[in-house]
Amino acid sequence: MAGVITASEPSWIGPFALEDRVLLVVAYWRTNLTLRQLAPLFGISNSAADRIIDHLGPALALQPRKRFRNGTVLIVDGTLVPTRDHTVAEQSKNYRYSTNHQVVIDADTRQVVAVGRPVPGNRNDCRAWELSGAKDAVRKATVIADGGYRGTGLVIPHRREKGRAELPAWKEEHNASHRKVRARVEHAFARMKGWKILRDCRLKGDGVDQAMLGIARLDNLALTYPAG
Repeated sequence: MAGVITASEPSWIGPFALEDRVLLVVAYWRTNLTLRQLAPLFGISNSAADRIIDHLGPALALQPRKRFRNGTVLIVDGTLVPTRDHTVAEQSKNYRYSTNHQVVIDADTRQVVAVGRPVPGNRNDCRAWELSGAKDAVRKATVIADGGYRGTGLVIPHRREKGRAELPAWKEEHNASHRKVRARVEHAFARMKGWKILRDCRLKGDGVDQAMLGIARLDNLALTYPAG
């Protein structure tokens, strides 16, 4: 392919403008096209596209927030990403090999503040919360979650006591408020799953982690600087 940038000549990668390299990575995450499909759109070889994604993807990753202001309320939930690399994935409740990603958002700004390391998809959220490092990332901040995080010390919905047919009215009211706030993390998942790579990730090793972190950062930018 005459005139095509290739990884066999590393000196050719530099002149390929940074904005073009960022666009390539973002296009790859957004469309989940194969490199064979994507590379010709940028006039580069498959190997060059692969190299750019490997090198630039980590640079786009979300950095977890270091400090939280007093009164900050966070929300956590886990989402499964179908992942073809079976060395980092396991069959989960959706019968596909997946990784479990613990995502923490700020209840006020709705921005992602931390994403835990991916764990095999057969780990429940209660276990993944600790294994992924998400628990350590939030330190002592107040975190709300669904009933799947029972026993973690997080703020979860009230449960009916044994022998009681229903909850007291004040607990039902608390649960309704809890559900309304907790829905914000589901909205974050809906935005992030618009990136097709999170519907069927072909990346190996740390690739699924880098994609998740990069997409979280881009989602935060979209919330901060909405289009139009």
